[in-house]
Amino acid sequence: MPLPRLRLPLMLIAAGLAATGCTVGTDYRRPELPQTAQYLHQAALGAREDANAAGSAELQQWWTAFGDPRLTHLVTVALAQNLDLAQAQAKVRQARAAIGAADAALLPSASLGGQAARAYQSVQTPLGQVLNATPGYDRAGSARELNVQASWELDLFGGLRREREAARADYAASEAGWAATRLAVAAQTADLYLSIQGLQARLDLARRQVDTDAALLELTTLLYDKGLANEPALRQAEASLAQARASVPGLDTAREVALHALDVMLGAAPGTYGDEMAAAGVMARAPRITAGGSPGELLRRRPDLIVAERRLAAASARTGAAVAEYYPKLSLGALFGSATAGGALFGSGSGQAAGVLGMRWRLFDFGRIDAQIEASHGQEAELLAAYRLAALHAAEDVEDACSALLRHGEQATLLAQSVQALERAHAASLAAYEKGVTSRIDVLQAGARLLRARDAHTQAQTASARAAVATYRALGGGWHAPEAGTEAVAAR
Repeated sequence: MPLPRLRLPLMLIAAGLAATGCTVGTDYRRPELPQTAQYLHQAALGAREDANAAGSAELQQWWTAFGDPRLTHLVTVALAQNLDLAQAQAKVRQARAAIGAADAALLPSASLGGQAARAYQSVQTPLGQVLNATPGYDRAGSARELNVQASWELDLFGGLRREREAARADYAASEAGWAATRLAVAAQTADLYLSIQGLQARLDLARRQVDTDAALLELTTLLYDKGLANEPALRQAEASLAQARASVPGLDTAREVALHALDVMLGAAPGTYGDEMAAAGVMARAPRITAGGSPGELLRRRPDLIVAERRLAAASARTGAAVAEYYPKLSLGALFGSATAGGALFGSGSGQAAGVLGMRWRLFDFGRIDAQIEASHGQEAELLAAYRLAALHAAEDVEDACSALLRHGEQATLLAQSVQALERAHAASLAAYEKGVTSRIDVLQAGARLLRARDAHTQAQTASARAAVATYRALGGGWHAPEAGTEAVAAR
């Protein structure tokens, strides 16, 4: 039977072998991790009563819960322009391309090749002299050739299929990595914005404190000159003014650093959003947060945990690919074309064909294969430990963030009560001064105490709002969590 007539049966046999081939290696199953029934602070967080708390929002759009349009705008800009996020998206494209390459490795490949040549034989060489003496010899010659070549590696033992599993797991990890970067960008943008708000409020209070302490020093100096105040009181007033003035540069520097960091987070040069942020705004308040669900849900909601788990799945698949190296690899090859040295390229007798059944077996290389498999098992063990550690750190993040949110909220509430009490004391002192019952220095001292209390309250408010951001981030808010079973589908 001519070779071209054998092509179809050979291809059918190969397809049957590939379809019935086994897949060596262990099928991956996501490891179970021990989890508690609920968070330590879950009940306290649900029962949290904070008169200063803002509203609530869906976990996916958590930044809207602060009720601050400028914050929402900045987070939106950051998610559109941040360069870390652009890098993560590029990595997703690379991983998607790797899936295409892994899929293509399972399919036959074909190529078209051809060449045309024309040559002149020298008659001065020994060969040329002999040929030139031959009757009818033509020193000019030509050759043309056109071929279609095809090859197909039969994945009898599943090595290529395991590589495809690994590529798909890598792709799922890259997508989760993009989501983790997105979550981090939104959280860092909100955290910087809240920090800037707090620093601007504290700067305003510090400057007012400088004015108050300057007035106190002026009045104390006047009393000292008249012998109505002692020197310790004068020196105390000088020290208070110096401390108030010294706090301004530090706060201003911290504010500028935060502004520059926010600009970079938004994908802009430092100084771009400075004017926009200079406008005073109402301090954002920590929203109400309910840590719904169980710690076990973090395994599918936190993208960094999905990254760790998908990397483990990819390592498991690559171990299977390494095991497949124990077994022989079969491949089919074929060539069909036409060649001529002077006649018509597709003339009678110019056709040519070839078929190849190849085998490659690392029969005497099992020691190296053993080492590769052992290295793959070691990587699996490393990534399993990393996955378990990531789960522990995720639970730790939630507990720490919830604890900070509760404690800073309590502190802000107590300091608000202190501010209210000092406001009443300042008002009473001012009323007494207007009636001539007390001195102006008492009014100024009451005002200074009130400003210091407001500064402490502002710090507590800022810490509470930032703790809310940390809680949302720890809970994995800010992206679409995959449905249950998605990871398993991605591995197939």
